[in-house]
Amino acid sequence: MGCCCSAPPKAEETITEPKGPEVAADAQIVFVLGGPGSGKGTQCEMIIEEFGFAHYSAGDLLRAEVASGSEMGKGLEATMKEGKLVSSSVTISLLKKAIASACESGKRKFLVDGFPRALDQAEEFESEVLPCKLVLFFSCPMKVLQKRLLKRAKTSGRADDNMETIKKRFDTFLNASMPVVDHYEKQGKVAKISAEPSPEKIFKEVKKVLEAKGFTA
Repeated sequence: MGCCCSAPPKAEETITEPKGPEVAADAQIVFVLGGPGSGKGTQCEMIIEEFGFAHYSAGDLLRAEVASGSEMGKGLEATMKEGKLVSSSVTISLLKKAIASACESGKRKFLVDGFPRALDQAEEFESEVLPCKLVLFFSCPMKVLQKRLLKRAKTSGRADDNMETIKKRFDTFLNASMPVVDHYEKQGKVAKISAEPSPEKIFKEVKKVLEAKGFTA
């Protein structure tokens, strides 16, 4: 009989856990995907300037956690140096917190850059946060991406800009991230854009896609 009485308090503890800010139901999320060095960051800057999106890079949020020197940050640094994927629950909690906070200040359009990087991340994000409205996928041959990253390595100081890690990141992208693109293509949400031309030419295509989806400046 004692066992029966002990179960309800545990259930109640779970229900009454404090919650942080929530993501607004009318928020519109655009995922920005592409191989490492495909120019996602540059295009995001141009989209922000033209359309007024709030922008969150999964990589930037993770690097900020690393820079904080926290125990989580130390673990993340080791994972990132090996070119491996960070736990989806960690990345999603950081993204959700950032997006929900922006929603509180009135933002409704969000670019999520470099995420999701695996199918389980996509599914977990849609379950925990919101389904995305659109996926911008910047397509570029691996040889071009490699050349860009090695050039960036000379000035970036980033731990993951070296030949060995670049190769691992390419493999990770092909094996884990391309199924995400395929998943959203089946839903009719992917806009595939060549990342080989100049940033200005690429942005002309991006602009057409966003306007066709109803986004305005």
